[in-house]
Amino acid sequence: MPAEWEPQVAVWLSWPHNLKTWPGHFRPIPAKFAEIVATISRFEEVRINIAQPLQKRAWSLINKAKADLSKVTLYDHPTNDAWCRDHGPIFVKNDRTGEVAITDWEHNAWGGKYPPFDLDNTIPPKIAEKLGLRRFEKRMVMEGGSIDVNGAGSLLTTEACLLNKNRNPSMTKAEIEQALRDYLGVSQILWLGDGIIGDDTDGHIDDLSRFYATDGILTVVESNKRDKNYPILLENLERLHALRTPAGKKFKIVGLPMPKPAFCEGQQLPMSYANFLVINGAVLMPAFRQPKRDAEAAAVLAGCFPGRKIIPIDCLELVWGLGTLHCISQQQPA
Repeated sequence: MPAEWEPQVAVWLSWPHNLKTWPGHFRPIPAKFAEIVATISRFEEVRINIAQPLQKRAWSLINKAKADLSKVTLYDHPTNDAWCRDHGPIFVKNDRTGEVAITDWEHNAWGGKYPPFDLDNTIPPKIAEKLGLRRFEKRMVMEGGSIDVNGAGSLLTTEACLLNKNRNPSMTKAEIEQALRDYLGVSQILWLGDGIIGDDTDGHIDDLSRFYATDGILTVVESNKRDKNYPILLENLERLHALRTPAGKKFKIVGLPMPKPAFCEGQQLPMSYANFLVINGAVLMPAFRQPKRDAEAAAVLAGCFPGRKIIPIDCLELVWGLGTLHCISQQQPA
């Protein structure tokens, strides 16, 4: 599995339509997706899973958002939900031949929390068929947001998610690690602990810690000792400092500030600047209408991704669905 900063041919999205994902706050979401489509289209292709009846309205919104329409393709692939990172294919590439293929894992809506999810499970095979790519199917529940790779053999994940009994109760840790090695071509599995407060995925890594280089990891840190995330992120930081590269060296750890907590209908939102998306020539960063924190996070990302434009995108409404930019997207390597 290539690192996210390696060249991409396209980004895949699944068009939002499930009102229950943003209960009471769905209205602005399709236009927000259209804005994201337009932003990505200025750098690379955007490919969208969307049932045919939704396409006319979606195309109108995407056009209104001033997307480069020559770079946008709609596929008649109906879905249950919009979280393409988790139900979409995870692409792998053969370094020797250049062949790109699809790995297809089981999706159970984060431990069976949000049925139905049968349509979401049809997305990897449909994309493989449409693109004429080989597909490697693994009967193990695994979401794209639960892993992050550096493209050089290392994979980051969390015990809270991947070892959760609501995913693969019959599999041991060793069996899960072997599946990741076999299907994603990694050699080193790096385990962290718990995810951030409000994250309904049981601790996805893409809200917590992300590779920015083969030997560098960005991680969210909380400075307010009274914040519920403080002890979780402190323990996470200690674990990161104890990790070693395959060569036995320490990883370069860079702290990313956490946004100030925000709530919707009494529920703490899983807001995190770590849910950024790296594309060709740019990094899309979730912003939360906190000018000082948003600017601090953008500056950190600019330092880690030199030569890429950092583009903040307001995700305060999007995060009511409990995910932002990385969660809705899946990159296809070139």
